[in-house]
Amino acid sequence: MNTFGRSFRCTTFGESHGQALGVVIDGCPAGMDLSCADIQPFLDRRRPGRSDLSSPRQEADRVEILSGIFEGRTTGAPIALVVSNTDARSGDYSELRDVFRPGHADITWQAKFGLRDYRGGGRSSGRETVARVAAGAVASKILGGRGISLEGRIMEIHGERSQEQMEEVIRSAKAEGDSVGGIVEVIAMGCPPGLGDPVFSKLDALIAFAMMGIGAVKGVEIGDGFAAAAMKGSEHNDQISSSGFLSNHGGGIQGGISTGAPIVVRIAVKPTPSISRPQRTVNRKGEEVTISVHGRHDPCIVPRIVPVAEAMLALVLVDCLLEQEKYRSPGKGEE
Repeated sequence: MNTFGRSFRCTTFGESHGQALGVVIDGCPAGMDLSCADIQPFLDRRRPGRSDLSSPRQEADRVEILSGIFEGRTTGAPIALVVSNTDARSGDYSELRDVFRPGHADITWQAKFGLRDYRGGGRSSGRETVARVAAGAVASKILGGRGISLEGRIMEIHGERSQEQMEEVIRSAKAEGDSVGGIVEVIAMGCPPGLGDPVFSKLDALIAFAMMGIGAVKGVEIGDGFAAAAMKGSEHNDQISSSGFLSNHGGGIQGGISTGAPIVVRIAVKPTPSISRPQRTVNRKGEEVTISVHGRHDPCIVPRIVPVAEAMLALVLVDCLLEQEKYRSPGKGEE
């Protein structure tokens, strides 16, 4: 439940208010140049406290490499990456010890395990994604060496598409003690054809699985996505010419396998559940109470989720790439 991938396996650990968070990567190819400088820029894009529109929690999110690197190059051994928590304020959550926050994993975690880390949500906190982004940075370097690049962007926030209007609705929600969500798009360029499997490990299925594994994501689209339901086959089919595909309604995937066209993914991000507006809930005794969540929270998680979505797509693609190289390795049917 804490490990992602097959050939490129990532196991994350740590809690929002624990000593640190991190990831162990197993399956990274040997011989690749890798340092903290390759990873830190990705973490900097995700970290809190960068503007008044995000959580004011001040975390430097400085990454440390504990293993798997010798003389600046990957050795093929597991790579352990750690990011320390330096600005946790667990006291902000003491009033939540016996109360379940609406929209959070509090009540479901309690139902599954019989206990929970109420300090900022523990493993269910958005802070857990720092480990995913660190792993995604390594995956992105591997992909970059093969000519594959990823780019994410905010498409809309609370239905607004202009930068000015996006900021306005976030500030308005913050002033009201509320929050808003939005839509993020991630595109992978330069991906070769042939990645993914035609049945249970379809590339689009793996991407959907990865994106839905991000806590705030409630929907995933590949290519035209839900708009395809209102199209005809003659409109949605990506016709083919001698020079390649004439369109990309399928988002770079057909039959669960990459086509070589850009892979286009969009995710729906829900509003941050921690809001200061009064909400109805229950405590551990089942008694109805009213809650107002205080502490340091993002009025909109969308801007900070962009590098997380990029990281998850990178992890899927590098895993599929390494899996595909098993099929195409020298000596298997070649003369």
